[in-house]
Amino acid sequence: MTEKRRSYTEEFKLEALRLLETSGKPARVLERELGIGDGCLRQWKKKLAAEGEKAFPGPGRPGPDQQEEVARLRRELEIAQQERDILKKAIAIFSRQSR
Repeated sequence: MTEKRRSYTEEFKLEALRLLETSGKPARVLERELGIGDGCLRQWKKKLAAEGEKAFPGPGRPGPDQQEEVARLRRELEIAQQERDILKKAIAIFSRQSR
């Protein structure tokens, strides 16, 4: 059977990383104490160092790259819908003429 994947809030991750820095305990010990998977703290620390405050956007908060992609896709969809509507009108006009 598959186990449901756990998710952690941004606050939990940041607090766990603070504990890692201040407690002096090894990451594996701290991971066991917090009940998180092996290597999570290392991954979170690496992600925080690479992305800063944008490291843990959480669900429902897309990153800037995703927002740009969504805007681009919406524009493409609008153009495709306009083209479709024009083609529908053209088909209606040409089908009336052929009768």
